Amino acid sequence: MAEHLLVKPEKLIATAVGMLEQELVVPSLFTKHSIDQYKGADNDTVSVPVEGVLPFHEYAWRNDRSAPIVFDEYKETKVATTFGGNVYSAVQLTDEQYDMDLNGWAKLLKPQVKAVARGLSRRAVARLTGAAYNVVIGNAERNLRGAITEARRVLNKFNVPDGSRYLLVGTDFESALLNDEKLNLASNVGDSDAQSALRSASLAPRMGFNIVVSQEIPSDAAFAFASSAFIFLNAAPAVPQSVPFGATQGFEGVSLRWVRDYDPLYMRDRSVVNTYAGFQDVKDTLVGWDAVLEKEVVSTSQHFVRGIKLTLDGASNYPPAASELATITGISDASVWTPTGRFAEGNAANA
Repeated sequence: MAEHLLVKPEKLIATAVGMLEQELVVPSLFTKHSIDQYKGADNDTVSVPVEGVLPFHEYAWRNDRSAPIVFDEYKETKVATTFGGNVYSAVQLTDEQYDMDLNGWAKLLKPQVKAVARGLSRRAVARLTGAAYNVVIGNAERNLRGAITEARRVLNKFNVPDGSRYLLVGTDFESALLNDEKLNLASNVGDSDAQSALRSASLAPRMGFNIVVSQEIPSDAAFAFASSAFIFLNAAPAVPQSVPFGATQGFEGVSLRWVRDYDPLYMRDRSVVNTYAGFQDVKDTLVGWDAVLEKEVVSTSQHFVRGIKLTLDGASNYPPAASELATITGISDASVWTPTGRFAEGNAANA
């Protein structure tokens, strides 16, 4: 009698998670967090305290002590963060399909995992493209190198961490980059690296950015950001005790659950692959220097500054000169980048 060949679900789901990693580009650029802090939270919402910022002061050396020192009030900001999202793929498989068509579950898992990967990517892209960007660098096609240099300058002025900075570009933007002799971009991906979607989408790094192409963002746009600008919340749901065939597996911060059972009334198997997921952007309290008053300035509200947007054409858009963000960072519509490499005085919409 021939032995029965038993395939453990843990082995198949481990392979499936590997497939998932191959399909992800945009979510892979985000900082990954677990959802443990949301367990038991009211309405799946937690209030995350953001550390307060205090300015420094100076007391004149050997002064006559006629004026007191300045006392500041310390305040922490609480940001309500909501987690929610269950991306899944579910299929039913008849006895005939299983015996005559598929010859095993591995073949079915691949399209299921790809469907989940597309769902995660769509949600990540929606968060990235829908963020409230305070700076847009327009008409970049006329001077791509200058536009990327300006993007670096703006992020530096915003004090964005210079580690893990990405320039995510659309397909038309990629073509313009590849045709620009000043940038001399070429794919640095060999056949041995083709197993990763992120590696396959990567171009040569330039000016402090890892340049990655995506077909899911607008073709004429690009987004310069630090990986900490966006958070990818993810976890695999627990396998119910009532399910005889199920497993969870994580790989490089991405987790999946696979459960499978049999419906005897209709003589068919049911297979479900899913994951919990959520996406959010990160806002900051800013600290700047007032050269006129010679003192530090702390923002009264939080701003999204860890990413900016670039477009091949169209006008640039910078914060109004009178805004809090412009006052603190020095980036304003009074001095807007133009493709000539100079700065145009006046409103950004007219630049």
